[in-house]
Amino acid sequence: MLDIKFIRENQEVVRKAIKDKGTNLEALDEVLSLDDTRRKLIIETEALRSRRNEITKNLKKGKDDSLVDESRKIKDKLSKLELELKEVEDRWLLAMYEIPNIPWKDVPVGADETENQIVAEWGKPKKFKFKPKDHLELGEALDVVDMKRGSKVAGSRFGYWKGGMAILELALIQFVLRTLTSEQTLKKIADTVEKGYPAKPFIPIIPPVMIKSDIYRKTARLSDADKNERYYLPDDDLYLIGSAEHTLVSMHADEALDQKNLPLRYVGISTCFRREAGSYGKDVKGMIRLHQFDKVEMESFVTAENSFKEHQFFVAIEEYLLQVLEIPYQKLLKCTADIGNPNARGVDLNCWLPGQALYRETHTADMMTDYQARRLNIKIRKPDGATELLHTNDATAITMRAAIAIMENYQQADGSILVPKALQEFTGFDVIQ
Repeated sequence: MLDIKFIRENQEVVRKAIKDKGTNLEALDEVLSLDDTRRKLIIETEALRSRRNEITKNLKKGKDDSLVDESRKIKDKLSKLELELKEVEDRWLLAMYEIPNIPWKDVPVGADETENQIVAEWGKPKKFKFKPKDHLELGEALDVVDMKRGSKVAGSRFGYWKGGMAILELALIQFVLRTLTSEQTLKKIADTVEKGYPAKPFIPIIPPVMIKSDIYRKTARLSDADKNERYYLPDDDLYLIGSAEHTLVSMHADEALDQKNLPLRYVGISTCFRREAGSYGKDVKGMIRLHQFDKVEMESFVTAENSFKEHQFFVAIEEYLLQVLEIPYQKLLKCTADIGNPNARGVDLNCWLPGQALYRETHTADMMTDYQARRLNIKIRKPDGATELLHTNDATAITMRAAIAIMENYQQADGSILVPKALQEFTGFDVIQ
């Protein structure tokens, strides 16, 4: 959520952000109109409270029937005004939630993901001496992927990882955790962002995979426009999370974190759930787009001055992980319409999948500035006791889409799959066959 003072003073900037992100232009006018009404009601309410306190003070000196009568009338009027103010503030807050974050200065304006910009590439797609297979064909032949039984048991877009691929997933998680908890490794990565940038390790977290609806809305990851994308448990008023980010960032709602403890970095390991309601007909074959998948997510809480550097650091970690795994990828700067309402900036890493002859998204990094923190009321406590909003960042560390990239890039002519060297100490084997 943006600061209402910023909105009042920068209406054209906000209007442009709404237009560039393709969201509701009427939301700004509604916010400003309700804000004007809200401020008038606050002034009127506070004036009545002040007068009531003055009357109470005077009545302590002696009874005065006219003051008693006035006090009674003020009480009745205040009761009505407070109800009206509550209603207006509720509507104002909902309208405020519709105002998107302001895109960072280098974010390209675009209508959809086709206008994302490729800003870097790493590695060259391998030239096979045979026609490469996709992950599903490879997985079924090796009996390490089972979509048919997944569909039988749970429906479409569900599958089983089995045998060597199940072990490979756990190996990927161990590889990521070792990287993110090693200050020595993180220092090498952090120094590529800025010499001496904090290399503080991440704290591993296994978070809840359910979240209260009111908290979910405050993360800016649940709205009326996208709630059908989420799995909802109405009897409990709980949602299944679509990413560990959702229950990591909300851990510190209504808290003030000591500045000396920043940056505070978490790495969350969780199963995630998405309806994929807007992707009908897309990726119906294979394990690319599932309703349930495992993901390792990075989340951090930083000062405003380190907001962009932390975002760069997260992207640098993602690139480091893929480079160690030796998977070719493209780095994309996402356009305004693709970064999402709460994001100020977004970067995707798309890995090469030879079985599809395409680069596919495996990683994303989101720079949120203070947008989530304002909604969740997460602040920094400075050494002098003063508080201010902090900034948040989140990014993918690894998902099983990376495992799919490994399957397709490391496949052999006989249908076996080599295990990347970086993972062999965790798998205990060097080939899936």
